[in-house]
Amino acid sequence: MLQNLKLFILLSLLTGLFLLVGYSLGGRNGLYMALFASLIMQGISFWNSDKIALSMNRAEPISESQAPELYAMLRKLCQKANLPLPKLYITPESSPNAFATGRDPNHSAVAVTQGLLQTLNQSELEGVLAHELGHIKNRDVFISTVAAVLAGAISTLTQFAYFLGGSRNREEQSPFGYLGLLVSVFVAPMAALIIQFAISRSREYKADATAAELTGNPQGLVNALTKLHNFAHHQEPDVLQPAFSSLYIVNPFSGQFLAELMSTHPSVEKRIEKLLEN
Repeated sequence: MLQNLKLFILLSLLTGLFLLVGYSLGGRNGLYMALFASLIMQGISFWNSDKIALSMNRAEPISESQAPELYAMLRKLCQKANLPLPKLYITPESSPNAFATGRDPNHSAVAVTQGLLQTLNQSELEGVLAHELGHIKNRDVFISTVAAVLAGAISTLTQFAYFLGGSRNREEQSPFGYLGLLVSVFVAPMAALIIQFAISRSREYKADATAAELTGNPQGLVNALTKLHNFAHHQEPDVLQPAFSSLYIVNPFSGQFLAELMSTHPSVEKRIEKLLEN
């Protein structure tokens, strides 16, 4: 309950920041436009987040006849979690990873990479699937998607305003004058990223804990996280997209210095430490 409240507060802060940027750039009209745009973006994210994430990662549906053992494992975990069976997808990515998407448990999907199936043993794969079901059960996939959309929109809005909005009438357009422009262009995007990262990191800890509860074997997920982390530092992804890094169980771009510095995930070491504590 406390974790869900924290996610709600962080998402509210991100939405409020988006409205503040609109107001600082365009006054009352800018505020109304930002509010309208926020509602539209959240609506699009709600109805189409799964289609966008799956198509961008070149995920294809996989049938039960193609992967009977994988379906059996997923079905057993769903029964424990009291969840409907999500749609199952596979991506042609050689590095091991996975993600969950969808607006609610009844409209959800789990995607695994080809590399994941080739790299992990049964207990490790079970831990990864349980982690993704944890995101679905905790209903945080939609929150993470909206956070990514809003954070990106704040950056885009400030860049657009700076380059195309013109500076001659800035004092008249913005109730905060040039100070408002400075805050909007430089401070707001960084604050949006920090809030987005806080949302993403909170949800990973919770999904890890849910996975350990579902499998009764936290060591399986611990071993899987270790392997995926090592691959991320030694193998460049083929298909996975940086824009969706917050959705993956392990950030596949964490081998890059800047990605590590601004990671959407808590460190694997901290995640393993928390798993072994429970």
